Amino acid sequence: MSTLVNRNITLKGRRTSLRLEPDMWEALFEICVRENCPIGELCTQIDEAKEDSSLTAAIRVYILIYFRNAAAAEQPSETQRAMGEAS
Repeated sequence: MSTLVNRNITLKGRRTSLRLEPDMWEALFEICVRENCPIGELCTQIDEAKEDSSLTAAIRVYILIYFRNAAAAEQPSETQRAMGEAS
């Protein structure tokens, strides 16, 4: 069981605190590096896009979707695999 880590970030000019698991913080920081985006800006975008959930829940879902999409982009498509087998 991991302990939640509390960090302060700035959303739309106001400071707020978030509690996430250490792995979630690590993933969020990795996304920021990959996208060259400050954490406050990324969390603001997530906050503005979320619907009926808390910000922490929206961040967890965002991280999941981000890395699912990244993994899918790295996997060869069925067509590419079939072409590789035909060679």
